[in-house]
Amino acid sequence: MMTQHAGMVRRTLIALAITAAFPLQAMAQETAPAATEKPAATTTSSAGQLETVIVTAQRRAENIKDVPMSIATLKGDKLDVLTAGGADIRFLNSRSPSVSVESDYGRTFPRFYIRGLGNTDFDLNASQPVGLVMDDVVMENAMLKGFPVFDVDQVEVLRGPQGTLFGRNSPAGVIKFDSAKPVFKTEGYLSGGFGKDGLRNVEGAFNVPVSDTVALRFSGQTQRRDDRVHNPRPTGTRDFEGYEDSAGRLQVLVKPTRDFSALFNVHARNLDGTATLFRANILKQGTNDLVDGFDYDNYPTDGINRQHLKTKGGSMRLKWDLPGVTLHSITGYEKLDFFSRADVDGGYGAVYAPPMGPGFIPFVVETADVIPNHKQVSQEFRAESSAKGPLQWIGGLFYFKEDIRIDSISFDSLSPGNPQSPNYATQNQSSKSYAAFGSLNYTVSDALKLRAGVRYTRDEKDFSAKRVEATTAGPFPLSDTSHNISWDLSGTYVLTPSTNAYARVATGYRAPSMQGRLNGLADRPSFAGAEKALSVEAGIKQDLFDKRARLSLAVFEYRVKDKQLTAGSGAVNMNQLINADKAIGRGVELDFQANLSDALSMTLGGSYNHTEIKDKSLFVQSCGNAQNNPASGCTVTDPVGPFRGTAYIDGNPLPRAPEWQGNFTLKYSVPLANGEFYAYTDWAYRTSYNFFLYQAKEYKAKELLEGGLRVGYKWDRYELSAYGRNITNQIQSLGAIDFDNLTGIINEPRTYGVQLKATF
Repeated sequence: MMTQHAGMVRRTLIALAITAAFPLQAMAQETAPAATEKPAATTTSSAGQLETVIVTAQRRAENIKDVPMSIATLKGDKLDVLTAGGADIRFLNSRSPSVSVESDYGRTFPRFYIRGLGNTDFDLNASQPVGLVMDDVVMENAMLKGFPVFDVDQVEVLRGPQGTLFGRNSPAGVIKFDSAKPVFKTEGYLSGGFGKDGLRNVEGAFNVPVSDTVALRFSGQTQRRDDRVHNPRPTGTRDFEGYEDSAGRLQVLVKPTRDFSALFNVHARNLDGTATLFRANILKQGTNDLVDGFDYDNYPTDGINRQHLKTKGGSMRLKWDLPGVTLHSITGYEKLDFFSRADVDGGYGAVYAPPMGPGFIPFVVETADVIPNHKQVSQEFRAESSAKGPLQWIGGLFYFKEDIRIDSISFDSLSPGNPQSPNYATQNQSSKSYAAFGSLNYTVSDALKLRAGVRYTRDEKDFSAKRVEATTAGPFPLSDTSHNISWDLSGTYVLTPSTNAYARVATGYRAPSMQGRLNGLADRPSFAGAEKALSVEAGIKQDLFDKRARLSLAVFEYRVKDKQLTAGSGAVNMNQLINADKAIGRGVELDFQANLSDALSMTLGGSYNHTEIKDKSLFVQSCGNAQNNPASGCTVTDPVGPFRGTAYIDGNPLPRAPEWQGNFTLKYSVPLANGEFYAYTDWAYRTSYNFFLYQAKEYKAKELLEGGLRVGYKWDRYELSAYGRNITNQIQSLGAIDFDNLTGIINEPRTYGVQLKATF
């Protein structure tokens, strides 16, 4: 009976793969090896087979097929292609099922979403439900999450709550970056290129063994782009969207014995550029179309725009291999300095200070957000079993501390030199987190493996905010201590040697949040209590056609109690934290890759995510521009709330959460002369989403399909390529400012260039 059932499941999945992947019949024949992505770790494979992907999603190196959760990886060729053209970490947007990334601060402050769960808060101490872990160290502040991606072995996307082994504010999931580590041989690479708008980039790595016990690896990247948007008016900043972004990483591996190793990591980033352009009145009223005659290159303004970010940090990872147990110590330190100034009203002048434009400008808003002081320290101790046997375990302790100060200041755009206003607001926040965690893996039989984990977390947060004008309001203190126990239970069952089925129940937790972007003497800080997630997931992971193809299919459903949400404050540039009774979501995810022939390889991914806010009494202020100027305000489609300018949001989808996403890559490679010619195309699609908690016709993103192309030639140890990103030049609004008049934020236009890479 079980054999018949397993056979039926296998035939069904094969049919699905064939339908999704076009003419896979060719793979039934013997093929030569195709050009596949280089994994972070592999096992030996036969001709034409996909190499085994090794992940560390459960803090152990495991075959991705054996891990009972929905996981995706990016590496090798695909990672190189997506980061071409100076792309920052937002290249991950829609490149993996159920994953979105966006920013209202340009190349800084990326906001991540998995399965619709994220945070639209633009305040600089905003927490996110998606954790980002870089080289085993959690990056809490959003400014740390935008570190450039270079010399990276693998990116892992761990979907669903990760509240046990990672734990730190990760009820939606974790995105994990693993840098290439030092090895005991001399190797490296150097890549340089140039492209449209004066884009220049240089990236490289140099690895050298200093002795039999010490190896060193230095890697770095520097990118520069000229300004490409011009202000035709005589006031304010004249040119925009240029930047210089440089980052470096030095790693030292010390391995004096077979049983002990120490890996030291020092890294830094320096970014100088311009902030996001907020473009007034670019959305056509009653629709989500850009206005007729919209010109990307033209930005009339009277404000000053500039941005800089400096980060530096380090880590120390120690490992002891003792009889039957392996010990780990991971110490991390991060520090940042940030300044971002922009003309938020998106135009020039005002109704009370003509001339004004483009369109109606109700008031002047030119502001800057500053982090003058920041420090993050983290420490983890972990022990794991290493002896053979059916029972394996992991246990550990975790400590985290962050101190941050945020200044919010404003400027007078109508006076010569745009002087700083004497009015400003400050916020100070100190956060501590303590955790103890453990996990058990038990092999019941050759076919069944069970896993269970638990984590206890204690979070302490002290916060204060004040507003300085002619008099000072505050400081207004807030403090909170919260406790949580997260757990997960999962199992993997081997249906056939090539097919695993799994199921998982997991919980996640996000600590309380506090904000105090005070806009006036009467304002007070806002508070959102802890949110808790419960998720159920099941799936199939299967090798197909003698391991020439691989399929992963997952279905899931989750509920988040006391969901933390960020509401706008209507007619002013502020946020307010609120809790909804709950948010729910359900969906399906597909990851597929295949070697179609000796010349063709492909990947295909897709996801469906239905999200919904469930709170019949919850309402928010909406469409502040309608209050400032009803004749050109936005068109709210939600039921009217109990007060003027409010709307009920019960039943709305979560913001920035597209229902459908898809991604596709196809690589063609053939021997040519003494080398290899290749062509690689990649495409990402997503449906529309709401910008805010409420729904309005103008504040809804249009569906978007973006594509890239790269062609190149490899010979000896060299590679010459040409690339294009957003090759169809799709331009649309990705976000908005809703207290002003139909002000939008748009995506980046088409870019292209060439690159030369040498390895040694």
